[in-house]
Amino acid sequence: MAVNAQILEPMTIEIPEGVSGKRLDAALAIVLPDFSRSRLQKWLKEGAVMCNGEVETSPKRVVYAYETLVVTPQPSDEMKAYTPQQMDLDIVYEDNDILVVNKPAGLVVHPASGNWDGTLLNGLLHAYPDIGQVPRAGIVHRLDKDTSGLMVVAKTVIAQTDLVRQLQARTVKRRYIAIVQGEIDADGVIDANVGRNPQDRLKMAVVVGKGGKSARTFYQSLGFWSYNDKPYSIVVCQLESGRTHQIRVHMQHRGYPLVGDPLYGDKKGVRSSVVTAIPDFKRQALHAYQLGLIHPRTGDYMSWQVPLSKDMTDLLVAMGVPHFELPEPDFIMDAFEYDA
Repeated sequence: MAVNAQILEPMTIEIPEGVSGKRLDAALAIVLPDFSRSRLQKWLKEGAVMCNGEVETSPKRVVYAYETLVVTPQPSDEMKAYTPQQMDLDIVYEDNDILVVNKPAGLVVHPASGNWDGTLLNGLLHAYPDIGQVPRAGIVHRLDKDTSGLMVVAKTVIAQTDLVRQLQARTVKRRYIAIVQGEIDADGVIDANVGRNPQDRLKMAVVVGKGGKSARTFYQSLGFWSYNDKPYSIVVCQLESGRTHQIRVHMQHRGYPLVGDPLYGDKKGVRSSVVTAIPDFKRQALHAYQLGLIHPRTGDYMSWQVPLSKDMTDLLVAMGVPHFELPEPDFIMDAFEYDA
């Protein structure tokens, strides 16, 4: 029986004589060979199998010739990835070609193992059904789940192609505010390859030699202070490249780990004393506050800037910084003096 797993229509099967007397799970594997045993067992547990009009969840139930099974295929995790789901989206800018979204911390951008739904992609498909015609629902770059801030999304294939080229040409301006441990009173550039950590495949790391991918982060201090007798700084970081966890890895490598970072913060993954004392803050202190690009249709340069997210503002207040103002839009970073 050839079955398209993408079509979730109920399938009615009459148990043949050659299958009579077998357990239900074994019988299902015989009459529905296009589906894996694990998937059929999962459907059984989910109540998607009926025997003679009654829901059956026991794989040990013996079936006999001419009994009727009705099996309703359930969407796989991968299929759920492209299911439209309603969610509140903070749209900063929109026209016929692009969207600029202010992503909250905690929202996964693109489906992957462990996060097949409830992602920004699912929300985009619900709010903009036509965006499903664009690869990856128009997503051309990402933010970590627990990094907040600005992202651009293409609404057309033409816009997506142009934005991808801009990212490859490194002409898209992406600036972040980071709260880090340590005293930074200057500016600079971190030019160090980033790749998988050979000791921990869940983490990235600065890779010496030919390994990893080239990565450069420009940074500039906006001030430093002391809290609980320890130094902290606020810095602007601008990406030239866009590697996974790049700012988090680069700043930790330079000796200034981000406050609250569960992967690259204090040694052995221990959360900083700041975050321990402020339990409502549960992520790395990183916010993509500015985004600049060339509009894919008009050719005009456009930029957007959003305030710090509330949890980062609250964090600064709790650390003794009651007032913080973002830099002027598109201010010239002194760090670029180091750009060869």
